[in-house]
Amino acid sequence: MLAQASPWHTHALQRTAAGLAEPLAVTARLEWTTRPGQGPGAEILDPDLRGKRLLEIGCGPGHNAAHLATRQGAHVTGVDLVGLQVRRARCHYGRLNNLTFVAGHALRYLRASEEQFDAIYSVFGAVGLVAPELLLPAIARNLAPGRVLAFSVPHPQRGGRVLSDDDRPRRDFVSLPDRTRLPIARWEFTTARWERHLSRAGLRLTSAQEFHDSRMGHWPTTLLIRARRL
Repeated sequence: MLAQASPWHTHALQRTAAGLAEPLAVTARLEWTTRPGQGPGAEILDPDLRGKRLLEIGCGPGHNAAHLATRQGAHVTGVDLVGLQVRRARCHYGRLNNLTFVAGHALRYLRASEEQFDAIYSVFGAVGLVAPELLLPAIARNLAPGRVLAFSVPHPQRGGRVLSDDDRPRRDFVSLPDRTRLPIARWEFTTARWERHLSRAGLRLTSAQEFHDSRMGHWPTTLLIRARRL
């Protein structure tokens, strides 16, 4: 019921109605931003991912997970709240090895899992859409010591937005394929505020990068954070 009430379910439903998902070629790189080819690739997780166990929280249609499983040789689990998205991911890439897609809430999955991952990542996924005081400690619990969490989120100043001065989520919108928008709650922090939340969860910020997309004006559009478990 939670997934079906989500705007992301509506988004996936419209995508499904627009056409059946078909097997796809694997993308050439891991994309973190709104502009393909911009910024780092898979190396931000580890210079050598062969045989490593990775978790993507909010995997959507599975493009990044498929890249990591095939081009990088990692064992990847992709979790997404919306079952329709997981179905699309399996239609796109279910034929591939080293790749598992699971329908479920990221926080519930992490709390139920006993697995220690070599890297956990989110590309406009669960990080920022689930309360960080709950999600980040759960991530740290499932991340092997010294290993990496990396996530990209919409930049808190995109489009000239005013920075928030507290930890409450802000109102944002999901743009649907039919060009309508549905409201969502999103935690939008500066790098300093993300660093505080990471530190409380036992994670150390190692880098923060801002990226621009010229199609969206002069404001930064993406914030990419990297941290290590202590």
